Amino acid sequence: MPHTPDPGTPKSAHEEEPRLSSDEVAKLWPVRKNWLPGVAYREDVRVRRVGGESRGTWGAEPTFHYFHPGDVHRAAPAIAEGSVDIPSDWRIDTPDGRRAEFWSVLSARVAITLFTAVFLCGIFLCPGTVIFLLTVE
Repeated sequence: MPHTPDPGTPKSAHEEEPRLSSDEVAKLWPVRKNWLPGVAYREDVRVRRVGGESRGTWGAEPTFHYFHPGDVHRAAPAIAEGSVDIPSDWRIDTPDGRRAEFWSVLSARVAITLFTAVFLCGIFLCPGTVIFLLTVE
């Protein structure tokens, strides 16, 4: 007896077309990466959300979005030509969007630099303080 499924049998998860990650969709759409799920919702693109579960006091785990490739390619021309109602600061091809992207990247870099500086100061000042307190009579 052959092992072929009936034509009405739904596809298993292993045979499903692979989904596109946010990085891949960001290359196809002129939209800032953190706004991709919002734009996908406006264009009826199927999105699979993974993660985001609550960790109680510790916040939530990271959320990853995976987009249906057929829907992404269908919506790409409409998004590129601007026929979709997307706020200008969500897009990367508008002055507002480029400005918002610049400030978000700059603020992240400044925060990382400040955290690193405080961390390094703590590493160097704690042993110095201990040595100073041990040598003072």
